[in-house]
Amino acid sequence: MSDTEPGGGTTTLDRELEKLLNDEQLDEGDHERFSHYVPKDKIVESAVTGKPVRALCGKLWTPGRDPQRFPVCPTCKEIYEKLKD
Repeated sequence: MSDTEPGGGTTTLDRELEKLLNDEQLDEGDHERFSHYVPKDKIVESAVTGKPVRALCGKLWTPGRDPQRFPVCPTCKEIYEKLKD
């Protein structure tokens, strides 16, 4: 098996590895990002389908970064605390 696909591209494994490595680097603006609260089943569904999810605060996005690298969204946290009570 060749290290490249026909046409000179990299293999799927190479592209996935590159994506993982790039995801570990902070992009410009990351300091303004938050981790948001979303039901776990919606996160799993998004991982499978690629569909965006809606956080408790209303933000709509497709998850793709390690949430432990960012602070928790204060609005999501406030809503979550109210829901727990």
